[in-house]
Amino acid sequence: MAQKSTIYKVELSVSDMDRHYYETHKLTVAKHPSETDERLMVRLLAFALNADEHLEMTKGLSTDDEPDIWQKSLSGELDVWVALGLPSEKVIRQSCGKAEKVIVYPYGGRTAEMWWDKIKNSTTRFDNLQVINLSETDTSELAKLASRAMKLHVNIQDEEVMVSVGESIVYVTPVPWKGAS
Repeated sequence: MAQKSTIYKVELSVSDMDRHYYETHKLTVAKHPSETDERLMVRLLAFALNADEHLEMTKGLSTDDEPDIWQKSLSGELDVWVALGLPSEKVIRQSCGKAEKVIVYPYGGRTAEMWWDKIKNSTTRFDNLQVINLSETDTSELAKLASRAMKLHVNIQDEEVMVSVGESIVYVTPVPWKGAS
């Protein structure tokens, strides 16, 4: 018998001083049975880092041809494609062809570094691609904040991120590995 997704209710308050974006998003997030708390929290962090009124969570792990998060224009074109983890060069190539802007958030420490060393030369031609690494220490601390009902506050200033739930605070330093041209 297949396991069902676990539903998380998240009130995500984003204060992004770098982009002058201040909004609270009420999200219902389905956590796939194979998804870890770490990946769920990375997904929420990626949402906060790119927050916009048109940004949406997708079916994620259960669909191969969709990113984890996307933003579509009013006419249906893909403006932003956000992927988590370590996608293949083929997936990155296809994503860059489909969307105006593609952002990949690798995480996992040494594994992510080895993935980037292997793939970075084949990504130089993609001017619409950003790769922003999240350290293993930061993401494992984020995982500890996960709960089925969360009031998550994300403050972004000078490319530094503070994530808090109640009295618990985690500081995250995203490291750009490749910037969009």
